[in-house]
Amino acid sequence: MKLRRNSVSLNRGAEDYFLEGFAILVITLFALACFIPFVYVFFTSFMSYEEYLSDPFRIIPSHPDLHAYKEIWGYDLIHSGYLVTLTITVAGTILSVFLLVVSAYPLSKPNLKGRRLFMGLILFTMFFNGGMIPNYLLVRNLGIYNSIWALILPGCIGGFNLILMKNFFITVIPPSLEEAAKVDGANEIRILFSILVPLLKPAIATMTIFSAVNYWNNYFSAMMYIADRKLWPLILVLRELVVENTDTVSPVSAMLTALARSHPFTLKMAAIIIVILPILLIYPFMQRYFVRGVVLGSVKE
Repeated sequence: MKLRRNSVSLNRGAEDYFLEGFAILVITLFALACFIPFVYVFFTSFMSYEEYLSDPFRIIPSHPDLHAYKEIWGYDLIHSGYLVTLTITVAGTILSVFLLVVSAYPLSKPNLKGRRLFMGLILFTMFFNGGMIPNYLLVRNLGIYNSIWALILPGCIGGFNLILMKNFFITVIPPSLEEAAKVDGANEIRILFSILVPLLKPAIATMTIFSAVNYWNNYFSAMMYIADRKLWPLILVLRELVVENTDTVSPVSAMLTALARSHPFTLKMAAIIIVILPILLIYPFMQRYFVRGVVLGSVKE
């Protein structure tokens, strides 16, 4: 009997090791599938087009140069696009996180009057949307069409992020902490910003990443609400540069090709790196807060 139990435990251990190794293999292959295209684009941007044609599968350039980066950086829409993107990302993220905190805090109170009605309305927006035309008319009637506010206000708060932030308050903040603060004479605003917000660093970091990535990569709002090219965000400039039809060339790409000496293919690779590099540099510093915040916000006691 003893030997049989030991053999069963050994078999279970072997199965666990096999499943763990298989999971690691699958995750590694998936990570490589995501990482290799970025590496390929990065090194191709330092390569001349003639070298690329001679061996399209070459990764390391034999004679790396920065001509494509110099020429793409000399393009005016890249400068204005960076300024617009940084502005909407910083301002939109700050506004979004602030609205999420001040909205989720009262919704986390079980004794809030009309709480179920408010939560039902929020959930309704996650399943149903008014559509493009009502949103466009709303932006026009608010007087923010063709302005930078049209890229900030429509997407500054969402139902999913609001529910996630509400769960943060419910799971992380003990009710006894708020009761002790009220006994000491603190009001709701003082409790929120002086006591609770410092405890919500993982939550705020998670919402900051969600909002910043959303604002940085959002080009559809600019396509709908922005008519002036000087107000184009960087991602829309990249889209017009990279996405071309088979019959016609986009105006941005045509203008860039006329001004540049490098091949448009190399310029596109350099433009992609210029656009995605800032987010890739910031994300690793926020990752530990992000992982912890997602775990805390996904559990409701």
